[in-house]
Amino acid sequence: MITSRANARVRAARALGEAKERKRTGLFLDEGEDALRAALSAGIAPVEAFVDDDLGSDRIAEELIQMGTKVQRCSTEVMEALSSLAHTSRAVAVLRANDLPPLAPGSPESAVGLQLYGVSDPGNLGTLLRSAQGFGPAHVALADGCADPLSPRAVRAGMGALYSVPVITLREAPDLPLIALDARGERTLAELEPRAPVAFALGGERSGLPAEITAGASAIARIPLADGAESLNVAIAGALALYELRR
Repeated sequence: MITSRANARVRAARALGEAKERKRTGLFLDEGEDALRAALSAGIAPVEAFVDDDLGSDRIAEELIQMGTKVQRCSTEVMEALSSLAHTSRAVAVLRANDLPPLAPGSPESAVGLQLYGVSDPGNLGTLLRSAQGFGPAHVALADGCADPLSPRAVRAGMGALYSVPVITLREAPDLPLIALDARGERTLAELEPRAPVAFALGGERSGLPAEITAGASAIARIPLADGAESLNVAIAGALALYELRR
């Protein structure tokens, strides 16, 4: 059992909180039994996992071992060093970025997408992944300058959605009719009655969408707000767009 925070495996895992280390190794961290079970359900086995030996985490440990994951049993103090949650996770795992789902041509996910520009908050990005999972199937395409989907905050906010929602760069995005979500749109999203295949373009809350994206879109739609309301959180706007498509 690992009882020291200075253990080499623990230090290597903690280093994955840094973007440069994730890029160098092709690895990232996720934590929490529900999130790790989402990975296992998608057929994605973590490379390595750390479980709390003091809190009786035998069930998740057995599930991970059955999928071929190397499990390290640790003290609660070590788990506190590994976990980024307010309540220390009983399981933290190291996963390969290359094991995440690709966007297959002709797949259901390829017909609906969210194209994100300047969405730099990792919490918003993770929440958008959850919306793409909940109102999907759909993919998420990221322009340069968006948050890292493998950062701890984004992964945590995604709550396991990363294992079923293809996340790609904008350069890899399929050519779909594009609806730009912009408060200046003359028609509401409901009036447009969107149908698949379609992609929705969303910009960061401060910068909005680049002018060339709005100009080149198939349509521009707004989400009507109550009098006095200035704007919506981008994650909420994305969820509403996907919900309207499903509705």
